[in-house]
Amino acid sequence: MAVDAIAEKNKFPLFRQRFGGLMCRGKIEPEDVILFKPSGYMNNSGQPLAAIVKFFKLPLSNVWVIHDDLDIELGRVRVKTGGGAGGHNGLKSIDSHIGSDYSRLRIGIGRPPRDTDVSNYVLSDFKSNDLPWLDNLIPEIAGTMPFLLDRDPQAFCNKIVSSMRSISRELKTD
Repeated sequence: MAVDAIAEKNKFPLFRQRFGGLMCRGKIEPEDVILFKPSGYMNNSGQPLAAIVKFFKLPLSNVWVIHDDLDIELGRVRVKTGGGAGGHNGLKSIDSHIGSDYSRLRIGIGRPPRDTDVSNYVLSDFKSNDLPWLDNLIPEIAGTMPFLLDRDPQAFCNKIVSSMRSISRELKTD
């Protein structure tokens, strides 16, 4: 969802099938950017990403992976470079193919209730009561990507927090 919003916000061309996923290239001023969405199982996403990194000779410092994170509160966003996979099978696959020194944009989905299977939880759609924050967060991420590309994650996070607080107040008054 975030990758689609980034592409739309920055008027990227249509995604095309390449490297085992959907890819498009465009600009997020002033940077040339490749957006990629693996088409196969997320648990195997490292192999197509490795092919892109190799083909375009990308340094890992220019690779960003956007992913969900159970250990972050629902609707919160965190940024980090490197680290472990934390049980995330997609990240395990990426780490095994390119290493772990890429940057991550982690979107919190929170933990499921105790009696819910984690696999089913992460593979299910969002609940309807999650849509108001999600419908606001995703465009905010797309609009603040230049801060991440400028290597200013603090400004990125501050902008997101500020915008989401404002949106939260609006949602409460409606």
